[in-house]
Amino acid sequence: MEHADLTLPDKPKLVTNITHFARALRVAGLPAGPGRVADAIRAVAATRFDRREDFYFTLRACFVSRPEHRDVFDQVFRLYWRDPQFLEHMMSLLTPQLRGVAEERVARAAEKRAAEALLHGVARDLPQLPEGEATEIEIDASLTMSAEERLKTLDFEQMSVAEMAEAKRILARLQFSVPPLMSRRSQAAMRGPLVDWRRTMRMAAGQGGEVMRLARKSPRIRWPALVALCDISGSMSSYSRAVLHFLHAVANQKGAGWAKVHGFTFGTRLTNISRHLTARDVDAALAAAGAEAQDWDGGTRIGACLETFNRDWSRRIMGQGAVVLIITDGLDRDAPEALSAAMARLQLSARRVIWVNPLLRWDGFAPKAAGIRAMLPHVDSFRAGHNIAALAGLAEALSRPDDMGEKARLMRMLTA
Repeated sequence: MEHADLTLPDKPKLVTNITHFARALRVAGLPAGPGRVADAIRAVAATRFDRREDFYFTLRACFVSRPEHRDVFDQVFRLYWRDPQFLEHMMSLLTPQLRGVAEERVARAAEKRAAEALLHGVARDLPQLPEGEATEIEIDASLTMSAEERLKTLDFEQMSVAEMAEAKRILARLQFSVPPLMSRRSQAAMRGPLVDWRRTMRMAAGQGGEVMRLARKSPRIRWPALVALCDISGSMSSYSRAVLHFLHAVANQKGAGWAKVHGFTFGTRLTNISRHLTARDVDAALAAAGAEAQDWDGGTRIGACLETFNRDWSRRIMGQGAVVLIITDGLDRDAPEALSAAMARLQLSARRVIWVNPLLRWDGFAPKAAGIRAMLPHVDSFRAGHNIAALAGLAEALSRPDDMGEKARLMRMLTA
């Protein structure tokens, strides 16, 4: 980011300004505790910010410890230290009555979250009543429902801090069960639909060869495993976090029907985070998963990561008719031939492969990227995954074996 017009406060107020800046970062979700504030003050005093860029990178080195924190830090920094007109734009996003700067452009990712953090505790514009005059407040319960319905269709990337927190609570309540698989093996059952002749003959042998009663059996039921391959590259970061919350809820949901839930993240390399999904606390689970996956917000090598999965993990966890969810935008930088081969191998190992792609939210989406064209023929269903409603639609894809989502339409475009 540029720092040419950076305006620094007076030195006597610098400590206070850094403290308030750290408070805004903490509200936005960054771990900006007292220790980091003290480190930042000492670091700024040591560098003396002779160059404007030094001040930005000094604070970033003190407060940013993970790649996913950079966007929020940059937006809060710009709000607090640089552009007063940008603050007006952010206030207008939070109070729709204001106009002007907000009409010039749409908020980018993390801007609304940064604005809420910086304006945390600031009173919004409320109508002032004459002194002594009372007002009657009416509560309409329908507003709560309409707000929740609106949240279900809101893009994850455009959610504020409060909206994302509410979205996570909604995702934790989603039911994501799967119909059982009917095995060719059977099990003993008092009123089973089938006669177990082998057990009947064994029972008759103990009765002098006389058949006293018929033993019954029923088909054995087994449950498939769920394998999720989640893209955590820069273009997928916001969506991946929401999907991981969703997978954590599925992994800890009793009676969902899954034999086991396996989770993998990939960007430039493949990381197994399955053991972290079993932790009861979702924040602790995702913090541990984020610490293990070192390629957050990086590049994307889908083909190489899928090849690694096929080689190292496929035989271990795909032997029970597993259902595979691939959450990615399909924008790969490797050769499409290698990606196509890896997808074909994956499809042979899985019972079903469902591709969840946030890019499908655009009405004009077409399979033009080489990675998308290489992956599309090797999936069973192709669905959107940019909001709560789209993730809830995955239940339909699993309950209906013939569900293809948008694959048929896009395949016609691909072969046209």
